[in-house]
Amino acid sequence: MEVKVLMVGLLTFLSHFFALSQTPQYPSLLPLPKQLTWTSQAFDLTQAKAIYYNDRRLKSEAIFLQKQLSKKGYKLKVLFQKNAPQHGISLNIIRVVSEHLPEEAYQLDVFSQKVMLKANTSHGIFNGIQTFLQLQKNKEIQGCSIKDSPAFAWRGYLVDVGRNYQSMSQLKEQIDVMASYKLNVFHFHLTEDVAWRLEIKKYPQLTDANTMLRQKGKFYRISDMIQLIDYCKERHIEFVPEIDMPGHSQAFERAMGVSMQSKEGVQIVKEIIKEVCQTYPIKYLHIGGDEVKITNQDFLPEMTQYVKSFGKKVIGWSPGGNLPQNTIRQLWMGHESIPEGEVYIDSRHLYINHIDPLEVVTALFQRNIGDRLQSDQQVIGATLCLWHDRNIRQEKDLLTMNAVYPSMLAFSERTWVGGGQTQWVTNIDVKEVDAIAKFDNFEKRLLTQKAQNFRDKPFTYHPQGHIRWQLFGPFFNQGKLDSTFVPEQTNFLNHNPIPNQEALGGTVVLRHWWSPVVKGVLSNPQENTTWYAIQKIWMPTDTTAYCWIGFNNISRSMATNVPPLSQWDTRASKVWVNDQLIQAPLWTNAGQKPTLEQPLTDEGYEYRQPIRIQLHKGWNEIKVKAPVGTFKGSDWQNPVKWMFTVLPFFE
Repeated sequence: MEVKVLMVGLLTFLSHFFALSQTPQYPSLLPLPKQLTWTSQAFDLTQAKAIYYNDRRLKSEAIFLQKQLSKKGYKLKVLFQKNAPQHGISLNIIRVVSEHLPEEAYQLDVFSQKVMLKANTSHGIFNGIQTFLQLQKNKEIQGCSIKDSPAFAWRGYLVDVGRNYQSMSQLKEQIDVMASYKLNVFHFHLTEDVAWRLEIKKYPQLTDANTMLRQKGKFYRISDMIQLIDYCKERHIEFVPEIDMPGHSQAFERAMGVSMQSKEGVQIVKEIIKEVCQTYPIKYLHIGGDEVKITNQDFLPEMTQYVKSFGKKVIGWSPGGNLPQNTIRQLWMGHESIPEGEVYIDSRHLYINHIDPLEVVTALFQRNIGDRLQSDQQVIGATLCLWHDRNIRQEKDLLTMNAVYPSMLAFSERTWVGGGQTQWVTNIDVKEVDAIAKFDNFEKRLLTQKAQNFRDKPFTYHPQGHIRWQLFGPFFNQGKLDSTFVPEQTNFLNHNPIPNQEALGGTVVLRHWWSPVVKGVLSNPQENTTWYAIQKIWMPTDTTAYCWIGFNNISRSMATNVPPLSQWDTRASKVWVNDQLIQAPLWTNAGQKPTLEQPLTDEGYEYRQPIRIQLHKGWNEIKVKAPVGTFKGSDWQNPVKWMFTVLPFFE
């Protein structure tokens, strides 16, 4: 048993890194198209003279493609021509058959002398352009035939700038990534208890620095908003602003001196809605409506009707206040099946600020959006959410601490391709050979995108699909978390022990804090037990590697306690490399009980220096000890997420 397991681990490990070191035969496309056939032909970009378009509505798409190719050193003209030429790149509004969401469907054919991109709409052409740009290998575009369309109509990404302001340049960077991977809704959460960040001409006091608790004086002017809306429109992204009401409104109260639900507050909010709806060319207005005691039962129905009077569609959070019927509901909590009778956007457990950066990729990749394979009249899609409640040191921390770009790409794949598992799970199931193969394929494409397109951006991810752990347990510790058991003995594996089970991944969640809704790798986790995990790594020479190590990935939305000095956590967790104990970092805020105003500094493996480990020629053993006591956290800000992260990498 032992020899077999080790050989499987060796072959998996070596084949994985061998594959990553090789140039793939064909380009890695993400999200994966619905129908894809590779050919032996290739289109030489150096021979291309022009981009042709056959419909005046495609001029902006042709110019967009021209700019993207210009950045790569290829200067092409843009020409209007009714009939597709025999040479060059042509964009054509021509009927493309698609049973689902034909408005976003496209067909792309790459030959040696020409590229033909067809779609029913300019949005479909834009989608095809993103695929075309991923087909480039050096100076050539790989020959292929693609027929493609998305599974879900609404593929959104939410940024909370109420709590933490982001610069226009960082917002545009994220919008660019959205466009590149075919996300099409930018949800802009502008108002919070912390700060109101939307300029309102009639009430300038709302954005006065004295009303803000963080990044004082930072807000978005009308010109900024128009610029963002136009930027999104050029990329076929729906811009959805959110003004949270009547909850999350302490900044409003500080500025105006009244509650939103008061008689005076109602009139002020109506004036704000009027200005927003008349100023901006928006289709939707999100009005929040969650996490608040409704004292004025007429408030949300009245505001909803008022927004609709301007020809806008209304979105609100569910669960939330007494939203009237025909309000689009965005699900943010609750684990039951989606009710009938309304239109929904799924954001349940899609808050990346709560999820470990390695876990988030595996979890999103496996996710079943809206409890269905593709969108329908009831569930139009989903929105990935970035709610970073904690204060920040610098705005880039938002992207690093929450693994925004790896998350966005995993979410893009799932919402475009559809499918997924019916349950919320953290790790790839080691027993599901098909699931492992699918994730391996996806991870290779993800890492190719990282290498090609994210060299100058934070991309918090390293390969983990090859990591296979042997798990030994449970050992009952009777609440004494420092109790030692047989697997801690040196050369434990020499006795050929049979593992109780196995697990895959750089992060292994034994029991999630949302258990049993979110499933970890243990089917029957028990309190007051200790588990051990062991992985073996073969190295051809002595090597210094880097390693991400952690035992409680702190949510960026809670004031979680920091472990004591020189301890990985408060559960006596440990990790050894070749029987050498790895010391925990000297935490900057060791032992502290912080507030949300205290920024995170080094509490998470993804935003501190990785541990350097020495691996010798031959077999190396990494051993993890993961005890747990009670599953009940000390308070709501310190839930027990029983997990560990140990991920060696070599870059």
